[in-house]
Amino acid sequence: MKKIEAIIRKTKFEDVKKGLHKIGIDYLTFWDVRGVGKSVEERVYRGIKYDTSSIERTLVSFIVRDKFVDSCIVCIHENAFTGEIGDGRIFIYEVLDAYRIRTGDSGDRSLYDEE
Repeated sequence: MKKIEAIIRKTKFEDVKKGLHKIGIDYLTFWDVRGVGKSVEERVYRGIKYDTSSIERTLVSFIVRDKFVDSCIVCIHENAFTGEIGDGRIFIYEVLDAYRIRTGDSGDRSLYDEE
């Protein structure tokens, strides 16, 4: 099992979510996050420019069976890509085990109801 985390533009979240849904990833967690990068965003509010020094992004996180990792990476890349600096990053982590509290299922059986 692998944990996939992707930091993406907030404006691309719905596209990524729909793309993941199309390939069978229906369960995920997401947070609105802020980070610091090379580029500095300026915002104008009532005619005054503000240097925010932080960038708003969305962090998407979910666990998948090993066989789905490649298709998830392709899906996120295709749906989050703009070609501009700040498109984001994808991280893959090893998951040692998982348990479903309701049924007691463990391992990758705990991730999905039935195939």
